Amino acid sequence: MIPGGALLQQIVNGLTVGAVYALIALGYTMVYGIIELINFAHGEIYMIGAYVGTISAGVFLAAGLPVWASLVLAIATAAALTSLYGLSAERLAYRPLRKAGRLAPLISALGLSIFFQQYVFLAQGAKDKVFPAAITSGGFVLGSVRVAYIQVAIILVAAALMVSLQAFVGKTRMGRAMRCTAQDPVMASLVGVPVNRVIALTFVIGSALAAVAGVLVVMYYGKVNYLAGYAAGLKAFTAAVLGGIGNIPGAMLGGLFLGVVESLAAGYIGGEYKDVVAFVILVLVLIVRPQGLLGVRVPDKI
Repeated sequence: MIPGGALLQQIVNGLTVGAVYALIALGYTMVYGIIELINFAHGEIYMIGAYVGTISAGVFLAAGLPVWASLVLAIATAAALTSLYGLSAERLAYRPLRKAGRLAPLISALGLSIFFQQYVFLAQGAKDKVFPAAITSGGFVLGSVRVAYIQVAIILVAAALMVSLQAFVGKTRMGRAMRCTAQDPVMASLVGVPVNRVIALTFVIGSALAAVAGVLVVMYYGKVNYLAGYAAGLKAFTAAVLGGIGNIPGAMLGGLFLGVVESLAAGYIGGEYKDVVAFVILVLVLIVRPQGLLGVRVPDKI
């Protein structure tokens, strides 16, 4: 049995990781909500964002910029570049197959995932890329719980981005266009909605969110390698399914739930079993409530 303080510590750790899962899961669920495609290359987009953020932070620090400015610029650079990767993936790998059967885009996504992984391996090598320690140090003690500054930053940034995305989709003109495209792309195009532009923007937003998650994670753990996208992408996809695929609030809830469950499993059972527990819960949810915690949104998917 974990003591009360240790339990709170595990919950804080779980919320930190869960917030990252939620950010990545939003990309999965948005793309599925619009074109009903599981973008299995999304994990590699997250990994590329982590690499770009790490390299950029080192460059900005070496240029003499303050720590906070280096961090902000690193996140902005990672989001901008990975948005271009996401846009290129949609334009070159997915758009030509939009009218094909479901299997062709799926194979294309898997191939793109392998391509990105090997591309980073050839460009950066197999060794871990280490994030500058000056940005990740420091923390405070709250009662019996130690909280790192980076944990607070991850939770606050993730919360702000998730709330902003929900407001964007629900209250802006482009968000309304996204919802129209998700419901019926043919009818949306007939009433003047630029469907191709909406779909491209969906990939851009999802990729930018994944990049922010990648930078935050490499700050938290201190290093990244070219295989990091596989596990994180799989966990984020699990979070999206847990919350209800195609459901933005569901992806947020699923990510936080999965992170806390993993952390508690690591504390109660052992770190080597946390993945097993997470996927057992996924199987149980699919058996008992296959539509996810908040339900799959089919008519107006996002």
